[in-house]
Amino acid sequence: MMAALSPPTLSSFPDSLLLQILVWLPPRDRVGVARVCKRWHRLVRDNFLWRHISSKILWHLLRNYFQGSLWTLKLRGSLLSFRKQEVLTSALMQALGKLCPKLQQLSLMELDLRSFQYGCMPSSLTSLELRCCEIPFVWFQVPDTSCSFPRIQQLAIWNVPAFSNQHLLNIATQSTLKTLILSEVYRITDVGIQAVAPHLKDLQHLALCHCSIGDSAMHFVGRHLKQLNHLDLRSNSLTDVGLLCLSGLPILESLCLKDCNQLSPETILIVCQSFPSLKHLDLSRIDFEDKIFQKIQLGLPICTVANTIPCTDSSAVS
Repeated sequence: MMAALSPPTLSSFPDSLLLQILVWLPPRDRVGVARVCKRWHRLVRDNFLWRHISSKILWHLLRNYFQGSLWTLKLRGSLLSFRKQEVLTSALMQALGKLCPKLQQLSLMELDLRSFQYGCMPSSLTSLELRCCEIPFVWFQVPDTSCSFPRIQQLAIWNVPAFSNQHLLNIATQSTLKTLILSEVYRITDVGIQAVAPHLKDLQHLALCHCSIGDSAMHFVGRHLKQLNHLDLRSNSLTDVGLLCLSGLPILESLCLKDCNQLSPETILIVCQSFPSLKHLDLSRIDFEDKIFQKIQLGLPICTVANTIPCTDSSAVS
């Protein structure tokens, strides 16, 4: 009976409640409690505790706690709010490059980068994601060829209005891209894909979603991008002519044609049968009758055909 009436201890609280308590601590104390036990060390690494920090706090954490141990950094600004704050500066990014030589993945969201110099990016970066950011019209350029700059292998651009054909060409000629995701980037056109395709011969994952991409771009994708194993073309003005240009990609395993309503089932089947390694085909939200989907599935016996759910690939565009 006495044990039942004893007051609860912190160790008996669920993780969700402990996180609500820890979030009220100053950053220095949050980092300090990580030494209490393995559970608290795991909780301190939870993204919930670090959702809202100023650039001053970020400087403090960088200088005192994250040196040499930071691999991934995600920064969200206030571009879409009335209260705009400067989160990222060239000086901060240069410090990241010096103090965190292992930093490989950088995700920037809702930030105004128009006064930010791309040459300040840490040379260790291999993955860069921009979401809802403002960028300069001239970017991804490093004027001094003798200086170090990132060799980006994974690039994801989501709803960045200024991102253009020239931006894409700049980064493709400086790096060896393995993954390229472009979503709601309306300045990328067929002409841009034509110019950049010869520089993307090592590309494995390509997503062109909600972009101004048509049939002529597919000719250059099919001609140059022979290492593709995942291709996402949802919500583009793709027709049978463009899809036929993709025939014969030797190691393509996953193809997403979600919302591509101008395609005929006959062409889809012919093209997909030309992919010897195809394992997943997404035809979600295409207005075909059930018997049409069944016919396509029968014609692709080793491939899973989805017609109601989005792509299952975690790195695909949602």
